[in-house]
Amino acid sequence: MAAVARAVALMTPLPFLLRGFHYCRGPVIAHCYCEHMAVVRLACGDTRFNNIYGIAVAMLIGVLDLFFIILSYIFILQTVLQLSSQEARYKAFGTCVSHIGAILAFYTPAVISSFMHRMARHAAPHVHILLANLYLLFPPMINPIIYGVKTKQIRGRVLGIFLRKDV
Repeated sequence: MAAVARAVALMTPLPFLLRGFHYCRGPVIAHCYCEHMAVVRLACGDTRFNNIYGIAVAMLIGVLDLFFIILSYIFILQTVLQLSSQEARYKAFGTCVSHIGAILAFYTPAVISSFMHRMARHAAPHVHILLANLYLLFPPMINPIIYGVKTKQIRGRVLGIFLRKDV
C-alpha cells in the first residue's frame, strides 16, 4: 500500500503540470508511449519547474528505494550470518546476488533514460526512443535469465543447446 500511495502522490501532479502549457511544437512526441518529459518538450514556455519536479521525483524514488533496499539487506545479512550451515549461507547469498542483478537490471536503464532527457537534450531522437524502450523492455526480458541461471535444469538445457556439437 505504501508503494501505491507513493506512486499516486508523486504522479498525480504530472497531468496538472502539463495543463498550463501552450504547445507550439506540434502534437507528435518522439516516443512510442506518452512520457511526461517528452510532452514537456513540446511546450513553448518556461518548463523549469517540470524539469525540477521530474528530477526531484526521480531522485526521491531512487533514494527512498535505495534506502529501503539497503535496510532490507542489512536485516537479511544479519539473519544469513546467523545460519549455522555454510551451505545454507551460500544458498542465501546466491539468492541475494540474483536479486541485486534484478535490481540493477531495472534501475540502470531507468536512471540512464531519466538523465538522458535532462542532460542530452540535443541527442538524436532515436537515441531517446531506444533508451525509453530499453527501460521498458530490458528488465522483464533479463529477469527470467537472472533467476533462471540459478536453476540447474535450466542452466543445463541452455548450455546443452549452445555447446551441442554438430554431427
